[in-house]
Amino acid sequence: MIFVNYGGGQYWFFEHAPWNGILVADLVFPWFVFIMGVSMNFSFRSMFRQDWSAARILWKIVWRAAKLFFIGFMLGTHYQPADLENVRILGVLQRLALTYLISALIHFTCSRRSDSHQDKKWSVIRDLILYIPEWLANLAILALHLGLVYGLPVPGCPTGYVGPGGLSEGGKYKNCTGGATQYIDSMLLGTHHMYQWPTPHVLYQTVVPFDPEGFLATLNCVFLCFLGIQCGRIILIFQSHKDRLIRFVAWAVFLGALGALFTKCSQDDGWIPANKNIWSLSYTLVTASFGFILLSALYVITDIISIWDGQPFIYPGMNSIVIYCCHGVFHNQFPVNWIVGNQHWKLLLRCVWGTSVWVIVAFWLYLKKIFIAL
Repeated sequence: MIFVNYGGGQYWFFEHAPWNGILVADLVFPWFVFIMGVSMNFSFRSMFRQDWSAARILWKIVWRAAKLFFIGFMLGTHYQPADLENVRILGVLQRLALTYLISALIHFTCSRRSDSHQDKKWSVIRDLILYIPEWLANLAILALHLGLVYGLPVPGCPTGYVGPGGLSEGGKYKNCTGGATQYIDSMLLGTHHMYQWPTPHVLYQTVVPFDPEGFLATLNCVFLCFLGIQCGRIILIFQSHKDRLIRFVAWAVFLGALGALFTKCSQDDGWIPANKNIWSLSYTLVTASFGFILLSALYVITDIISIWDGQPFIYPGMNSIVIYCCHGVFHNQFPVNWIVGNQHWKLLLRCVWGTSVWVIVAFWLYLKKIFIAL
């Protein structure tokens, strides 16, 4: 994420897709959400084993989400003194906070306190059968999102419109960027508290604010986090490498096939195009599929054949929130950043260097035994 935020050498494939489609930069954020869901299994198991009370667990969930939201809001104002009448309320960390809050509350409400791998009931599908209430809750959230996006009437726009607005389609729907997604967010936030320069602005000359981390799209983000929870549940329940890998690959194929079906393997002509800005269902499914594939590959490399132990990337992971905050605050400061010209190779080297700086800082924190977590 740091590498992409620092520009990725200004190569087009390291940019976000203007509207429909998935580029490299569009994979990073959902993978954070996915792995957050994976790790949630282990944190809850630890709390259950320590016999934490329900009140203590709920307080931890709410307090952690509140801290993450506040940090994200604060980071969004570091460029200049905050104009509270027009400040953007949501952002990357705020979405992570809301996603964590909803997902964790559902998981806590529906989870089983006993170690699931000790329960042999339903054998090979017990990771699904034993957690039907959690599945139903998350599918209900998914259905709510689909119902609002494709069924909510939006003034001045066709029902179910999910296009970029602006100059697209001959400017016929220039004020309809994102359809119901933008409409609901503008009602809840007010347009002056939304992102003013969204990704489609340059290509489509959009005229309305659109927040890619808005409230409505967070519902699908919650479902992606749940798919990560399902992945982590496989690790907890099934003990052999074979059992885990079979399920990782099966989920990757299943989710990828669903995503391909909804998009018709097309950028713009599918029933539900893959779109990060509105966090469409197909985008959720495809990025989750890639998440299962990536985790499978890393699992083989690090746990099965043990040819790599994760270094040096394990160190930023130990202080992820600190490194993320610092990379944003010191984005333009030397020695992280400086003017190098417009050649791709120079910009690429600068991005690699800027990313490496924070890996070095993370390694130093590790050596000093400094670990900061929420």
